[in-house]
Amino acid sequence: MKKRRLGKSDLEVSALGLGCMGMSFGYGPAMDRQQAIALIRAAVEKGVTFFDTAEVYGPYTNEELVGEALAPFRKQVAIATKFGFRLDENGKQAGMDSRPEHIKQVAEASLKRLKVETIDLFYQHRVDPNVPIEDVAGAVKDLIREGKVRHFGLSEAGAQTVRRAHAVQPVTALQNEYSLWWRRPEEDVLPTLEELGIGLVAFSPLGKGFLTGKIDETTSFAKDDFRNIVPRFTAEARKANQALVDLLTQVAARKQATPAQIALAWLLAQKPWIVPIPGTTKLHRLEENLGAARIELTAQDLHELRDAASKITVQGARYPEALEKTTGR
Repeated sequence: MKKRRLGKSDLEVSALGLGCMGMSFGYGPAMDRQQAIALIRAAVEKGVTFFDTAEVYGPYTNEELVGEALAPFRKQVAIATKFGFRLDENGKQAGMDSRPEHIKQVAEASLKRLKVETIDLFYQHRVDPNVPIEDVAGAVKDLIREGKVRHFGLSEAGAQTVRRAHAVQPVTALQNEYSLWWRRPEEDVLPTLEELGIGLVAFSPLGKGFLTGKIDETTSFAKDDFRNIVPRFTAEARKANQALVDLLTQVAARKQATPAQIALAWLLAQKPWIVPIPGTTKLHRLEENLGAARIELTAQDLHELRDAASKITVQGARYPEALEKTTGR
């Protein structure tokens, strides 16, 4: 597995990371714990060195899972986790909370769950409108000075917020959704990251599974799968958005690859400092995704994909309205 450096930092990770959220949360029932541990360890054996989690995934259980799975490999992997939500006594999200004192409490708790002495990359999960980003950056700067955190990250932040945070504590990576079916980061976020020397960690690089070609208008999701409330995943939207999958399928046939591999290879070809973190609960999908790192898309392939995709209007918002308001600030 090739390595990539996140921006100008010294954080070098595998070109493809592993998003671990879906093993515990969000996409239906949680995986069997031992099977999830085996999957994470299989990823390490196949060259993955970058793993993504958060305190709210579960909540808490995903960090515990990742910590246990990676304990034998601690010196050869990087773990990213996140802060920024307030959780009630039942573990339910109860709004945002990026007050400096809360950030430090979350860091201490995450260190214990992850079984580590230092968090490699600590993201603000979503921008908190009630706390100046300079205060957030300052709190993480303190944690870095204390040796509890190595790198500072933001998630779903807008370009101006990134600039303000970076002026206080250099931002190593911005984690945003980016894929062939969500290209808004190209407008002002990617140019800002390039200018400042910040890496992009692309979550949902397979469009929450849609770009794999395994989902169509007839697919039904588990009752606790959050795609049930996503406008882009209504049956009508899935039918309309099939055109994008058809495009990937055409290119995949020519490259003897799968649509998912082409979607990931396209992302890897955009910038050398972009690291996608596809998630999965299945070993064969992990192997398929990692195969994308070996696919070379030519300039002609990339032109064809970009040109054809630009003529397809993706139907449906990527989040329900209330959630969408928390992104891109």
